[in-house]
Amino acid sequence: QVQVEESGGGWVQTGGSLSLSCAPSDLTIDDYNVGWFRRAPGELQEFVAAITAKDGRTYYSDSVKGRFSISRDNAKNTVNLLMDDLKPEDTAVYYCALDRYAAWKTFFPSSVARYDTWGQGTQVTVSY
Repeated sequence: QVQVEESGGGWVQTGGSLSLSCAPSDLTIDDYNVGWFRRAPGELQEFVAAITAKDGRTYYSDSVKGRFSISRDNAKNTVNLLMDDLKPEDTAVYYCALDRYAAWKTFFPSSVARYDTWGQGTQVTVSY
């Protein structure tokens, strides 16, 4: 069974930075489109960012555009989410999700249903 694990969450003050990492077990992450989602207490799951397999196109929600950056590190077999200028409203559990790449498929980066493997999440807390 494919598993994926997030790391790098923690506590930071407003304006600070954190870097999250998504690391799968027993697969090559470049074979997958990868998305980051988050869920704040009492809120619905929200799309944050995504990066495609092979060509590395990136997508961001309007709420994080210009502050967050998603990237691949194929040498480490990870996908990373660098979060700068963090705000209290960024506080949430952040989840990494994988969608297996296939040339015939259309990728919908913000569609939860398109991803078939999810991590357990990592908590990010931003204080005032």
